[in-house]
Amino acid sequence: MNPIKSCVLAACLPLALSAPVTSARAAETVTEPAAPAYDAALAQRLGADEMGMRPYVLVILRTGPTRVPDGEARKAMFAGHFANMERLAKEGKLALAGPFSEDPAGWRGLLLLAVDDLEEAKRLTATDPVIVNGEMVAEYHRWYGSAAAMLIPEVHDRLAKKSP
Repeated sequence: MNPIKSCVLAACLPLALSAPVTSARAAETVTEPAAPAYDAALAQRLGADEMGMRPYVLVILRTGPTRVPDGEARKAMFAGHFANMERLAKEGKLALAGPFSEDPAGWRGLLLLAVDDLEEAKRLTATDPVIVNGEMVAEYHRWYGSAAAMLIPEVHDRLAKKSP
C-alpha cells in the first residue's frame, strides 16, 4: 500500500472506529480501494525494481571558484549547460533538474541522474560548461527513489510553453 495512503488511513481509523454506528451506516458496504494494476512494461521502461524504485545519483551544483563575467561568454556557457541537460534527458539519464533560489551556502542547482554509480555521474557532468569553466562545482550523492521520477522529463515537455 502507498505509504501516504497508509498514513492517512492510520490517522483516520481511530475516528472511524469511535464514530457511532447508525442503521444507515451499518448497512453500508465497506470496500478497500482497488490496488492500482501493476504495469510490467512501464516498470521495465523506467528501470523499476520490485518496489517501484531505482538507483539515482543526486548531483548538487554549488558556486565554483571562477565566476564567468557577464557577457557573451557567460551566455554561451549557460546555453551549453542547458543543451547538456537536454541531451541527458533525451538519453534517459536525467530525471530532473532545476536551480535553487539564492542560497548563502552557494547551492545553485541539482540534477537527478538515472545512473547506478558515482563515476558515471561524474563522467556525464564533466563536460558541462558550468563545470568546465569553474562557474560551478558538483557534489555527488547516491540516492534510491521512485522510478516514477523518470516520467518527469516527458511530462514537463507537455507543461512548458518555452524553454530556457
